[in-house]
Amino acid sequence: MSTDISAAIPRPPSRTPSAPVLTGAEAVVRSLDNLGVSDVFGLPGGAIMPVYDPLMDDEAVRHILVRHEQGAGHAAEGYAAASGRTGVAIATSGPGATNLVTAIADAYMDSVPLVCITGQVFSTLMGTDAFQEADIVGITMPITKHSFLVKTAEEIPGAIAAAFEIASTGRPGPVLVDITKDAQQASAPFVWPPKVDLPGYRPVTKAHGKQIQAAAQMLAESRKPVLYVGGGVIRGGASDELLTLAEATGAPVVTTLMARGAFPDSHAQHLGMPGMHGTVPAVLALQESDLIIALGARFDDRVTGKAALFAPHAKVVHVDIDPAEISKIRFADVPIVGDVRDVLVDLEAAFRGVIGDGQPDTAEWWAYLDGLREEFPLGYAPTTDGLLSPQYVIQRIGELTGPEGVYASGVGQHQMWAAQFIKYERPNSWLNSGGAGTMGYAVPAAMGAKVAQPERVVWAIDGDGCFQMTNQELATCVINQIPIKVAIINNSSLGMVRQWQTLFFDGRHSNTDLNTGHGTARIPDFVKLGEAYGCLAIRVETEDQIDDAIKLALETNDRPVVIDFVVSADAMVWPMVPQGVSNSYIQYAREHAPAFDEED
Repeated sequence: MSTDISAAIPRPPSRTPSAPVLTGAEAVVRSLDNLGVSDVFGLPGGAIMPVYDPLMDDEAVRHILVRHEQGAGHAAEGYAAASGRTGVAIATSGPGATNLVTAIADAYMDSVPLVCITGQVFSTLMGTDAFQEADIVGITMPITKHSFLVKTAEEIPGAIAAAFEIASTGRPGPVLVDITKDAQQASAPFVWPPKVDLPGYRPVTKAHGKQIQAAAQMLAESRKPVLYVGGGVIRGGASDELLTLAEATGAPVVTTLMARGAFPDSHAQHLGMPGMHGTVPAVLALQESDLIIALGARFDDRVTGKAALFAPHAKVVHVDIDPAEISKIRFADVPIVGDVRDVLVDLEAAFRGVIGDGQPDTAEWWAYLDGLREEFPLGYAPTTDGLLSPQYVIQRIGELTGPEGVYASGVGQHQMWAAQFIKYERPNSWLNSGGAGTMGYAVPAAMGAKVAQPERVVWAIDGDGCFQMTNQELATCVINQIPIKVAIINNSSLGMVRQWQTLFFDGRHSNTDLNTGHGTARIPDFVKLGEAYGCLAIRVETEDQIDDAIKLALETNDRPVVIDFVVSADAMVWPMVPQGVSNSYIQYAREHAPAFDEED
């Protein structure tokens, strides 16, 4: 039986003479209008059908009909991640709502502002196992910032306004608004703006001055500092402030998988991405540092390796808007709760006040790091089977498209290569599923990003496994004239699983062959599939075809483009830190590092 949390829904003020009387369904649409929503992604069904009737006549909100509710959720995520605005997805009750769960969990892990509006069965039927009933509030409670259950028409404006407030403030995240069908059909005065009162929800944005001063002092005294930059810097719109602080301090910068583009790759102080598949300089800079300034980062296991062995000599300044993240995994010597953009401004000013006309002596530190950069540059070995190098394909996509493009990836080897070999110079240009690792993210996320920023070139860099999970959204793209580019890095396998099987399971490739690539049955044939959806579809099998195919894709803007890049299944992602060991055991290439010794 659904949990009744209607008491948490902001109550409307008393009726005023000028308040129009609207149905609950009309109130949903009018609320979206008043909140400035211009695009939503959804799929109608019985329990949300009342909302779709007034939505049809609304000129302010463009509704994009997806082919699967998961696609709606990821498209709304991509829309939000590319633009900084709150994404909106709509679904019906039961399976429609549960199909949104993966995208909701994904948004929760990656702090994406998302509002999901779902229909629910009649309130009188709740708890009876009615047709298409599911307790979506209960299901999503652990993976949302908040979930509203709305049972009356009067509550709808307040609930939707509150949902947008919660989703977009503090640490961003998903909010669910579940509305019963009788609430949609009933009528009530529409009072706007509603009074939004959220007891207990008071995100801290201004950090404590003493903590800022302590961090500045530690930064001035450090000889081996690192600015450890997480996705919070992008979500907080703090890239310019980060650049100012970095140049003031002269400290090296590492950007996590979620923070690619927060700091320009071309900048001399940037060491690359840390973590399991990070660059050697970035990984060892954190490991050997004496001070880590963590900015909107959460010390994820993919960054720290074995947490007990991570950066053993470093003190930690941890800046985050979410107090629950501070000292959750690594103790913070100086905890700073606040908006990262404001903190960066204050920290830079405090640092200049501490050092005066001087500058910390980090020459020896930089000599060590520059030595690592020279000895361990990011690269890849040529393939030995005559098939395309996936790293080269992705590198050329980035080089020919340029930094103004938007790149959304699926999850797996191609995700890591896209993070490594495309150069990111600006925030919001790299979209991926970092925390949840959701296969199928790329195509719908790219679709949402293109809707949000139609003037930009948007690529979905996908694997042949990921692509088969959500490629039906190509139909949505064709029908709605959303001309994304899709690069399928087709190694005919579940690549990352296959890599681990090669390294850790004696090469026993259990259930990872997909039969989509070279020398296989090619089921499906991605070119035929793309053409069936109305896309321009191309297959690339030799290196001399790569640039021409990418250029043709860039020139084609009247429909989506699908390119089937047939690459080697033996290509692996390097560097690599095996799971469960210290980052000191980073392996630069398969025969170039300490052996994989498992630690207790």
